[in-house]
Amino acid sequence: MNESPMRILLAELSGLYGQAVLRDIGDIIRLYDFYDGKGQDWPLPSGLDYKPTKKRVNLVKKLIKREAEFMFGRAPEITFGSDDKAAAETVAQAQAVFDAALKRSQWNNKLIQGGRDCFIGKRVALKISGGRDRDIRVSFRPSTEFVYSVADDDCDALSKIIFFYQTNNEPERVDQRLWKQKYFMKDGKCWLNEGIYNGFGELLEGGEDVDTGLDFIPCYVIINDGLTGDMMGESDVEELIDLQNDYNHMISDDADALRFNMFPQTVAVDAKAESLAAITISPGALIDLQTDPGKEGNAQARLDKLEAGFSYSERFEAAVTRTKNDMYDLLSVPNVGLEQLRGLMQSGKSMKALYWELISRCEGKWSAWRPALEWLAFAVLKTEAVYHGFVYDENKLTVHVESLYPILEDDFDEMANDMQEVTHQVRSRKSYIEKWGTAPDADAELLQIKKEETLFSDSFDAAVDDELSAGDVMRNAE
Repeated sequence: MNESPMRILLAELSGLYGQAVLRDIGDIIRLYDFYDGKGQDWPLPSGLDYKPTKKRVNLVKKLIKREAEFMFGRAPEITFGSDDKAAAETVAQAQAVFDAALKRSQWNNKLIQGGRDCFIGKRVALKISGGRDRDIRVSFRPSTEFVYSVADDDCDALSKIIFFYQTNNEPERVDQRLWKQKYFMKDGKCWLNEGIYNGFGELLEGGEDVDTGLDFIPCYVIINDGLTGDMMGESDVEELIDLQNDYNHMISDDADALRFNMFPQTVAVDAKAESLAAITISPGALIDLQTDPGKEGNAQARLDKLEAGFSYSERFEAAVTRTKNDMYDLLSVPNVGLEQLRGLMQSGKSMKALYWELISRCEGKWSAWRPALEWLAFAVLKTEAVYHGFVYDENKLTVHVESLYPILEDDFDEMANDMQEVTHQVRSRKSYIEKWGTAPDADAELLQIKKEETLFSDSFDAAVDDELSAGDVMRNAE
């Protein structure tokens, strides 16, 4: 991002906080460059008679992707419920409206991408968009495309958030274009101001304050790690930079060492210069090696091969393996492959034990993500109510977010636990059928169960009536 968009944003933020946010955006751009691999380059010394190897194995990108895919590869279950047993229809309607919004937004893919952006760029914005003539959609925006401020007495309540990006890359400021969208609260209402600016910060299009009709800003900022009241967050990439650089340097130096030592050198002793000049290197070639007559004593010409010995091999392997393992350990990602898994019992419990540290790390991150998804569930319903007339009673609804991980599970134990939840009426039969796929159509299966219950009940009642009638006949005959 060049200077002119920075100046436009600085006008929206005041004091030391504004300066800190803009500096942080520059730091986040550096982190994204490192994640992509461009930032892993390094200068080469001058004056060398060879070109040193630059080998970059981007473990940072691999680890961030693995972390995000483990945490969000199976999208969490976001389900509505109610303490009121008579509100089953309200729950079903709310779930249908919410699920439709997620499906339109390609939620599963967006969630993984949003997780990566959060782990790299310290924070991410969860945003609801749409209107009276547009469908409601959900998206994530990276930290390089928004700044925000919170209420003075509540660091979790947004008072303003600004989204922006440069739509072109013209060198002249008069030709540059910056799109800016600002949500802000005023008198208990959410207002929207959207416009196109040039590089001098001059408004070219839009810029009017519009009442969104909402009583909340349709955005939620998710902070990655950080401390109490932290509005910036922490980057998982930052922790890996030094180790990644060390790893790249070691494998590059090893490639040079291998290149220079893999070819043996030819050593000529007491050989005549003319015979050396006439030597041809080719398969089966005859070498006419002659002794230099100028040598004193019993000189005898000979050719030897000088082979290099790799005495550092074990130490190199230990160092590079330790560096790699340290990177995995920092993100609690198990460094497992076919070799590591050989001989390991791959039951659900053993695999969960192997991934226990990563699960614990992800659960820590879920302490920030779970409230965001709970907010999202109700915010989508509120937005649908304002723009599309959806009618519901929020006081009758609750929402539950269950995190899921893509590891081998002991399904029988989990099915038994879920069945107990159904028995104790904390999970619906429909939810159980949909989760375990025991029937292609949950509604049709529930209807069939109801018919069978009615049939069995009627058959039992008829049998009882027949037995009572038979008893009356016997008594009358006596």
